[in-house]
Amino acid sequence: MTNENPIILFDGFCNLCNGTVNFIIGRDSSKHFKFLMIQSEKGRELLDRFNLNQQGLYSVFLYEKGVLKEKSDAVLSISKCLDGLWPALYIFKIIPGFFRDMLYNWIAKNRYKWFGKKEECRIPTPDILDRFL
Repeated sequence: MTNENPIILFDGFCNLCNGTVNFIIGRDSSKHFKFLMIQSEKGRELLDRFNLNQQGLYSVFLYEKGVLKEKSDAVLSISKCLDGLWPALYIFKIIPGFFRDMLYNWIAKNRYKWFGKKEECRIPTPDILDRFL
C-alpha cells in the first residue's frame, strides 16, 4: 500500500462497523482517513502482510506509516484525529491495552447479534467513493 492517508480496515458485513465508518466520515472533515473492507482483495492482501488469518477476525484495524494497530489501540488512534471533542477519548490510552481490549472483544463478539449483519459488503455511495480503496 502506497497510500499516504491512514487506512481503516473494517468488516464490510457488520452493521456496527458500517455505522462506525459513517460516524468517522462525518467527523473527519479533513478527509484524513481512507477505508478498506477486510473482505476485499486489497484488505486481505494488507492483512496477509501482517500474517493475520482472516477467518474469525473481529477487529477494526488502522494501518498508518507501515504499522498496523488493532482493537482499542486502533479506535483510540482514530479518535485522536476526529473533529470536535473526540480526541479527548485518547486519555483512555493510560488504561492497559489488555483491559481496554476486554471491553472491545465483548462488543466485537456480540456485534452481529446486537446490530445485525448485511448479506452483502458495503457499497460506498458516489459522494464518499473517493474515501474507499
